[in-house]
Amino acid sequence: MGRGKTNELSPPIGFPVNAPLANGARKAALAFIFVTVLIDVIAFGVIIPVLPHLVEEFVGGNASTAAYWIGVFGTMFAAIQFFSAPIQGALSDRFGRRPVILLSCLGLGIDFIVMALAPTLAWLFVGRVFSAMFSASFTTANAYIADVTPPEQRAKSFGMVGAAFGLGFIVGPLIGGVLGDINHRLPFWFSAGLALVNFCYGLFVLPESHPKERRTPNFDWHHAKPMGGVKLLRKFPQIWGLVAVVFIANFAHYVYPSTFVLFADVAYGWKEKQAGYVLALVGVLSVIVNVILVGRVVKALGERRALLFALACGVTGFLIYGFAPTGWIFLVGMPISALWAIAGPSTMALITRQVPADAQGRIQGSLSSLVSLAGIVAPAIFASSFGFFIGPHTPVHLPGVAFLVAAALLAGAWIVAWRFTDAAHYHEAAPASAGEGEPAPTEPSLQG
Repeated sequence: MGRGKTNELSPPIGFPVNAPLANGARKAALAFIFVTVLIDVIAFGVIIPVLPHLVEEFVGGNASTAAYWIGVFGTMFAAIQFFSAPIQGALSDRFGRRPVILLSCLGLGIDFIVMALAPTLAWLFVGRVFSAMFSASFTTANAYIADVTPPEQRAKSFGMVGAAFGLGFIVGPLIGGVLGDINHRLPFWFSAGLALVNFCYGLFVLPESHPKERRTPNFDWHHAKPMGGVKLLRKFPQIWGLVAVVFIANFAHYVYPSTFVLFADVAYGWKEKQAGYVLALVGVLSVIVNVILVGRVVKALGERRALLFALACGVTGFLIYGFAPTGWIFLVGMPISALWAIAGPSTMALITRQVPADAQGRIQGSLSSLVSLAGIVAPAIFASSFGFFIGPHTPVHLPGVAFLVAAALLAGAWIVAWRFTDAAHYHEAAPASAGEGEPAPTEPSLQG
């Protein structure tokens, strides 16, 4: 993707070719990118409270069978995004950012209409396949920001994208829960409208940020390979323990999208509206912890102890979730589980101490690829365990079993973190050189 500076960007429809992009136009373009990411996240969040119930309708109201299908849907979605994201990035390097971003908006809008009208489970599955392909546009959005933003302002602009994620995962489930309580198809229509309005807006506002002279002459299959970043981690054995913590913790985090909505219905009778409220509360607590508590806790405890404290909170919260006999006890576990969000920054700080400066971006990208791999496997495991323990052949009715599996995983991560970051393994100084690898400057997520 282009990294050079330019004062001229290819304009949108109605603008003269090679006209300098004024400050106002640049701000409008960045605002569009923010809105695009926000809409992608909201559109994903809106259907979280209703998709499991729609699947349940298609399988005759059987929650156990629906859980298995939700696992299939989740695994498929993550697998397609794992392969689609680097391909979209390579396409934007070859053909420009604007057509890839606009095609993503248009494709999402049409796809949500397909899902809103889906008469069978098979059609809904097809809709989710295309939704996964078109919603993997975050790579291109990040590249666009790098194209149009001066280096000294990029951190602020990337923070804007992070804010879009946080806001989207608060607003999306809230809207989806309210609309889904009226009709299960209504959230899909709402998401379709958002995406299509954004496409029309971008068609006239969004300029091209990647001029022809900076594009790759051919489609670059080398940088479109999703496993390239994961292979890079083999060069840094000193961080393997912490990499394992990142993988396990993110694996455990998939218990929420894989099981929560059906679990809340089976265990407490919470329908779409209540599930949407709770998911929005999860987002609010996550923002509070990240904005207010992370810095204070890490400063007070140090990175190692903050990591161990956060993982312990995650284990405790999941145990409460797994055994909570009533909804209010489940809610008691939420502030405790939210403190798990401290683990992400603590782990990344420890990793950066062990990696040289010339490899930081590539390591972050590699960890993002690893997190994507966790998303391919985790939904099937959590959904199938939940489905079995509420099904007719279960030895004991235990709707919270998936949360107990997640608690066991985080307990394992705690042991790895405690062992790997002790005095014998944890070094303040980073190695001198990194060598060559795959450039992929994105950041993984490790939070509850």
